[in-house]
Amino acid sequence: MKEPKQQNRVVAWVDYRLPVFTFLRHELNEYPAPRNLNYLWNFGSLAGLALIIMIVTGIILAMHYTPTVDGAFNSVEHIMRDVNYGWLIRYVHTTGASMFFAVVYIHIFRGFYYGSYKAPRELLWWLGIVILLLMMATAFFGYTLPWGQMSFWGATVITNLFSAIPIVGDSIVTWLWGGYSVGNPTLNRFFALHYLLPFIIVAVVGLHLIALHRFGSNNPLGVDSKDPQDTVPFHPYYTIKDLFGVAIFLIVFAWFVFYEPNALLNPDNSIPANPAVTPSHIVPEWYLLPFYAILRAIPNKLLGVTAMFGSIFVLFLLPWLDTSPVRSARFRPVFRQFFWVFLIDCVLLTHAGGQPPEGAWLILSRVGAAYYFLHFLVILPLVGWFEHPQPLPNTIRQPASVAAE
Repeated sequence: MKEPKQQNRVVAWVDYRLPVFTFLRHELNEYPAPRNLNYLWNFGSLAGLALIIMIVTGIILAMHYTPTVDGAFNSVEHIMRDVNYGWLIRYVHTTGASMFFAVVYIHIFRGFYYGSYKAPRELLWWLGIVILLLMMATAFFGYTLPWGQMSFWGATVITNLFSAIPIVGDSIVTWLWGGYSVGNPTLNRFFALHYLLPFIIVAVVGLHLIALHRFGSNNPLGVDSKDPQDTVPFHPYYTIKDLFGVAIFLIVFAWFVFYEPNALLNPDNSIPANPAVTPSHIVPEWYLLPFYAILRAIPNKLLGVTAMFGSIFVLFLLPWLDTSPVRSARFRPVFRQFFWVFLIDCVLLTHAGGQPPEGAWLILSRVGAAYYFLHFLVILPLVGWFEHPQPLPNTIRQPASVAAE
């Protein structure tokens, strides 16, 4: 096929020496995408949009922020009250964090359901989990920056978790604090890391996209594209579809920013940090609550920390824990039922993580944490061995009903 001619001489001159336009045309315009992608595939591009929003608003906020114990809280108030549209920039940033995690979690669960972690996309899946870990670290560091009550005590509690590590735990905590208590060195370090990590996320996202385009996108049927008729150019078919998703996303985003900006913030963080007064209930943001629930479900500190980190690192083993050769849950009736049970379990852990660790909520946290690991380590391998999947279509264009005949 003959390459289209460059109409603009400047573009042609640059592209001849640095083929960036050719690369973009190939990867974003001519890139062959499966023709049957549904709207759940929009959430990858929405995550990229949310990341851009967070970086842009974060840079603006950093211009007015003071990373000192005495100045942090007041600088946030200054942004909200004195900086032109500072309130809007901050609410876009704080709401954007929740929207970013919501979009990424939907993106991950879509990968669960359609088997996007299976060969040959294992490294693609790994890079996605690395992005999630970097997001969690970035969110934690950002949570401490307003230096309200929840910021201070959240930083104190979470960093103290590393003291559970034998021999080197106390040294790690001292290094994180930059001293023997949470203070100015801690805040400076967390601010520096909070500013740096989003750019590292951008780099990993680049690798994620390279890995994605190596074998192409998965699709709802989980069948590889074997024929040119199984694919369509990414533009205009999926750019238009993505723009529709962006419009819906921005409507929801704007509703929270303008009508319920504090619904996603902890009210205790509107109180200046006071080391002498411990909040009655210390909790992280909602998107970290499932892992916090697993941490608190185990009375032993070291085992709790191990379980919390293990709940994330077990995701790296998912391509091998799921022993079925079939990707999509559409053709796996037993797996499909357990998927919905697992989703309910994650919602339960999220809600339980925001409740006091006592009574029925503590019991539910323990049940939810036990099932979380049971799902990955026992149920998935067994289902893969004993399940009888439905017949797969030969191509994306073949209806599933024909394959079943």
